[in-house]
Amino acid sequence: MVRTLTLAASALALSVSFAWAEDLEFYLTNDSSVDLVAFNVSAAETDNWEENLIEDGFVAPGYEISVLIADGAMTCIYDMRGVFSDGVWVEDYGLDLCEMGGYIFSD
Repeated sequence: MVRTLTLAASALALSVSFAWAEDLEFYLTNDSSVDLVAFNVSAAETDNWEENLIEDGFVAPGYEISVLIADGAMTCIYDMRGVFSDGVWVEDYGLDLCEMGGYIFSD
């Protein structure tokens, strides 16, 4: 099964906001048919994934969560990975989180 990451540029409530100069907050939506069990982001210049940002264990299909990246990095460019309960994962690289409105994983 192939899952995709859709970058939502909607003006709704999916805008990127700054808590501090280096903190980013956005909405992550699971529009796939499987639970999203891990979501990792890392500054693009690093080679390792940071910790899982899903605090409540998983994001069920059809739900969204607010995600805060408070890593202290002074960058907007991040790599992202979503891992699903069926073992499928999706990775995307070099995304400008300051310009994007939100993220939607879908089948």
